[in-house]
Amino acid sequence: MADQYFEGIGRRKSATARVRIYPGGTGLITVNDKPAVEYFPREGDMIHLTQPLEVVDMSGKFDVTAKVKGGGVTGQTDAVTMGLARALVKYDEELRSPMRKAGFLTRDAREKERKKPGLKRARKAPTYTKR
Repeated sequence: MADQYFEGIGRRKSATARVRIYPGGTGLITVNDKPAVEYFPREGDMIHLTQPLEVVDMSGKFDVTAKVKGGGVTGQTDAVTMGLARALVKYDEELRSPMRKAGFLTRDAREKERKKPGLKRARKAPTYTKR
């Protein structure tokens, strides 16, 4: 891979992804040193992962590497997507507007709510019995 790269950090739930794009690549996507198809086996995840490249018609023009930690499959997928979008904006500032319109630059702030004492989960209460 080339020495020149652009980096973006993406976060979702408790997952964090550091994504690097290498211009002039062949479209190879690697996540945690594995091919992305192997790391994210669900078909929808791969479609979601490559959307930032497709929005700006740049599929196949970059090699993408991602290091992702924490969270589950969906959180990691969304984190990589956001990191990829941020890296593309660093590559070319004019891509900010289409990325913003597509919603790739906005952090989804929803986190798991903590469990409260006396409840079964964050909000689910035990069944009320009259007698």
